[in-house]
Amino acid sequence: MNEEIEFILDTAKESMHNAIEHLEKEFRSIRAGKASPAMLSTVMVDYYGSQTKLTQVANVNTPDPRTLSIQPWEKNMLQPIEKAIQLANLGLNPMNNGDLIMINVPPLTEERRIGLAKQAKAESEDAKVGVRNARKDANNDIKKTDISDDMKKIAEDDVQKLTDTYVKKIEDILAVKEKEIMTV
Repeated sequence: MNEEIEFILDTAKESMHNAIEHLEKEFRSIRAGKASPAMLSTVMVDYYGSQTKLTQVANVNTPDPRTLSIQPWEKNMLQPIEKAIQLANLGLNPMNNGDLIMINVPPLTEERRIGLAKQAKAESEDAKVGVRNARKDANNDIKKTDISDDMKKIAEDDVQKLTDTYVKKIEDILAVKEKEIMTV
C-alpha cells in the first residue's frame, strides 16, 4: 500500500486510540459505589498561593471500600485540603482528625446509579464522536491523495473497518462500566 495512505491510516488509528484513552480517563472519575482515589482527581488545593492537584500535596488511599484517607505531606495543609474538598462540590464530607482527613463515601442510591450510568453513556457518545471525526479527517485526506479511485475506495474501506473496531471497543468499555455502576 502507498506510504501516504499508511500514514493517514496510522494517524486515524492514533486519534481513535486517543478517544478511547480519554473515555477511560473520564470513566475513572465516575464513581461506581466504592471509594477510589480517582474521585478526588479534580480537587485543586491552595498550596502557598497556587492551585495544585490534591495528589501533589498529599497521599490519597482507600483503607476500605467505603473510606478515603488523605495524608498531607505537611500538617499545615490539613485545613486547605479540607476546604478544597468541600469547594469541589463532590457531595463528600471530609473529617479532619488532626493527622489526616477521612472521607466516608455514602452508598449510591438507585436514582444516583441511573444518573451515573447516563453520564457514562454520554461520555461514550463523546468518544464515538471523536472516532467518527478521525474517520472523517482520514477520508478527507484520502480524497486529496493522487492515487487511483480503486485505491481510494480500498483505503476508505480500511478506515471504516478501523472505525467499526473502535466503536465496538467503546461499547464494550461502556457495558463494563454500566455493570459496575448498577451493581449494588
